[in-house]
Amino acid sequence: MIRLLVVDDHPIVRDGLRGAFTGEPDIEVIGEAGNGAEALALVARFSPDLVLMDLRMPEMDGVTAIRKLRETSPAVRVLVLTTFDSETDVLPAIEAGATGYLLKDAPTAELLRAVRSAARGESVLSPSVAGHLMGQVRRPAQGTLTKRELEVLQLVADGATNRAAASKLFISEASIKTHLLHIYAKLEVRDRAAAVGEAYRRGLLA
Repeated sequence: MIRLLVVDDHPIVRDGLRGAFTGEPDIEVIGEAGNGAEALALVARFSPDLVLMDLRMPEMDGVTAIRKLRETSPAVRVLVLTTFDSETDVLPAIEAGATGYLLKDAPTAELLRAVRSAARGESVLSPSVAGHLMGQVRRPAQGTLTKRELEVLQLVADGATNRAAASKLFISEASIKTHLLHIYAKLEVRDRAAAVGEAYRRGLLA
């Protein structure tokens, strides 16, 4: 028997999921949670085999909850079930320790197969998610910053303006802007704040 905890901030989604598992002889929904914090409390109380986890929720998001579960309940497996399949959603969830990643538009039969596979510890990925991960593997150099780009990004992280960074590095403001454009492309972000945040997340900045 697979003891399952359903975590989603929308009650109607939780009801639909519970209905999908009703009548399955080997799956039992032992509880529901509306956010990551509630999920952690219920995992500690009921010790489910598998957590079906949404990502974007109030109070505590899914990635944070997955990371904490890996620390506190490493035997509990997590299958992400969400609407979002961008790399900025997929990669953090997988890195945090999710066993699988499925989208909410999956047919019920696929969901049931994914739950059974994830409960056995097998990796489960929807096709679009697998494509994102393959793309990431195929371009390992994309997130690699040059020494000068790292210097520019560190100054930006320290609060320097383009002019101040240019003065510090003895280059022109135009060069700083060019370096920033390259940084944005490599980190797949759109602005300075996002670049700094992504660099810290990837461990590029100390």
